Amino acid sequence: MPSRNIIKTYVKDGIYHVYNRGVEKRDIFLDAQDYRVFLNYLKVALTAPDSGKKKTFQVNATTFRGIPRPPKNFYGKIELLAYCLMPNHFHFLIRQRDTRTMKEFIQSIATRYAMYFNKKYKRVGSLLQGPYKAILVMEEAYLLHLSRYIHRNPTEHTQNLVNAYSSYGEYLGKRKTAWVKPDFLLSFFKKTTLPMLTSVTSYENFVESYKTDSESLLGYLTLED
Repeated sequence: MPSRNIIKTYVKDGIYHVYNRGVEKRDIFLDAQDYRVFLNYLKVALTAPDSGKKKTFQVNATTFRGIPRPPKNFYGKIELLAYCLMPNHFHFLIRQRDTRTMKEFIQSIATRYAMYFNKKYKRVGSLLQGPYKAILVMEEAYLLHLSRYIHRNPTEHTQNLVNAYSSYGEYLGKRKTAWVKPDFLLSFFKKTTLPMLTSVTSYENFVESYKTDSESLLGYLTLED
């Protein structure tokens, strides 16, 4: 049976749950350095590019001044609303400002990381399990439950969700990361216009104490087994 969510619907300003995992469900993060490298690739891709000032670089022991070719940048085109990195997969909740920028963004991050991983661990071949999966999220309730599902993913490995490799710390105000954008989702908890939030006191309360299991509500919007 083919994997679901391979066929994407691309729309301007669309919000998507994007995910993928290692080929044959293998681990793609083996140590702390791997997580840091992947997060740095996200930072570089989503932060305003350098103004273009010249830097020095060497070729055959000769020093030159110039502008090295930077990796692709998606500042102002992609907003990372939430994320989670797990040993053998990752989840993103992103908004693309253009029609098809998401595809280029995910391919750029995945290619850079696969090259790093294969070089470090002396392997060849694909690292991820086929094309990335993405589903356009249309309903606000699903959007909030997806963020909860993403931030609760690490519970199978740790009870300290704040220190997991996710954006949960940014949502609780424990960290400030310029390239993570929690404000849009947090705004729902200030105006509490959704009936599901009438008894919720905070985002932390929603993630850690909400009675309904988010995964049971989301169905096809989540990572398949």
